[in-house]
This record gives sequence, C-alpha cells and structure tokens, in this order.
Amino acid sequence: MTNNRRKKSGFRGWSMFPALHHTVDALLAEDGLSFSFHNDDTDLGVSKDWDTNIMGRFRCQNPKCSSGWSSKKIAITIRMYPDHRYNARVYHQRCNDCNTTCRPHVDDSYADRVAYRLKVWLGISMTPPPHGNEKSKAPHRRDLCEGCKAGHCEEK
Repeated sequence: MTNNRRKKSGFRGWSMFPALHHTVDALLAEDGLSFSFHNDDTDLGVSKDWDTNIMGRFRCQNPKCSSGWSSKKIAITIRMYPDHRYNARVYHQRCNDCNTTCRPHVDDSYADRVAYRLKVWLGISMTPPPHGNEKSKAPHRRDLCEGCKAGHCEEK
C-alpha cells in the first residue's frame, strides 16, 4: 500500500506562486523592467532577499474542519537572483480550530510587494505600497504563523 501523505521531515511551511508572475511582470513593465520567475526554491545564488508581509485568505483543507479566515499579515520572503530572476516564498498559517497547515489565497498585495521590492533593489525611487490600512480583527498569532517559525515574519 502506497502512502501519499507527505512525511513530517519533508514538510515545508510555505509555497511559491509562479502562476502570479504575469501580474508581477506587468507591474515591472511599467518601468521598462523584465524579470523571469526562478522556479528553484533555493537560497543558493541569492543576490538579495527581503522579508515583508502580504494579505490574503485561508480556508482550512482538513475535511473535518470548515474554518476560514483572512489575514493582513502573511509572511513572505522575496529573493532576487542574478540575470533578472526572482521568486518569493509565501508562508502558510495553521488553522486555529484544528492546527492543520493551510496555504493562502493571496490578493493583489503579492504582486504589488514583489514588484515594489525588485524596483527598489534596482534603484528606482518608489512610494511604499500600503501595508493594510484597516486594523486587523485579531492579533498576530506567532504560534500559528509558519513565517514566524522559520524566522521570516516581520513580527519576529
């Protein structure tokens, strides 16, 4: 019998979103820039990296739990590589009800923050994107944040 469940030792508390590259690319094109998405999830060869946060929603994937929540503080690490390549790790959060690790559904803040950081690194003067003007309904839960556990959350 084959076990398709990911072993604990192979668990990663983050995801990358290469499908959103076209949105980042469109924002970069506004300043005549072009980057490609670096599919290798590695720190090897990184020129620069930056921890920040984005916003989005979570839906618990545990079939016995129907919890869902929004978050104004989803940790993200943006990395730039040589030859105009980049990627970004977006950290997961755990469900408060059942402790299942959940992958976020990110909003437009993902592309805004990634494009902003790449432009700043290239010396383009930028106005920082907003970090969510509304007050969060709940405090940041470090115990549920995979970014905090990995040392990449701004709350650290």
